[in-house]
Amino acid sequence: MITLFIKNMVCNRCIMVVQNELDKLGLKAKNIRLGEVTLEKSPTPEEKKKLTDALDPLGFELIDDRKGRIIEKIKNSIIELVHHQDNDAKINLSDMLSDKLHHDYNYLSNLFSEVEGTTIEKYFIAQKIEKVKELLVYNELSLSQIATRLNYSSVAYLSNQFKKVTGLTPSHFKQIKNDKRKPLDEV
Repeated sequence: MITLFIKNMVCNRCIMVVQNELDKLGLKAKNIRLGEVTLEKSPTPEEKKKLTDALDPLGFELIDDRKGRIIEKIKNSIIELVHHQDNDAKINLSDMLSDKLHHDYNYLSNLFSEVEGTTIEKYFIAQKIEKVKELLVYNELSLSQIATRLNYSSVAYLSNQFKKVTGLTPSHFKQIKNDKRKPLDEV
């Protein structure tokens, strides 16, 4: 078995697309998660090249370097936390990342800043704001419920952070809606 790391896998649809490309190439996946594919056997250099060529036009790329894999794991952990877990429990981001990636948070933070040109915290906030946008567009939850779901200490704090990031208040955003949403891999 071998694990390949793939950049820009941010949702379940990405997993389906990657699975489809693996099937076309006859590569048997044992497990596919955000950013990771575990194959039953190592691909030949030719198979790996074909996979790279198939994934590239779809916006994915194989990550061969250690730092790149760690960065992608950080991003996918944050995306999973913000977008795929209805988790009302307060969680300490630095502890969660350190535990999950088995590295000191200072190392992870410095590496992320060096490679991405932004901090883990800013990336986390950007993901949370994208989730707020999504929930506002669905119009099923009040701003108070959204604040609670995303572990904001208050509606005012959420609103201030939303305005700082987007330049709009949540209510103004709601009026103009879909124009301001970004795909997760562009956040």
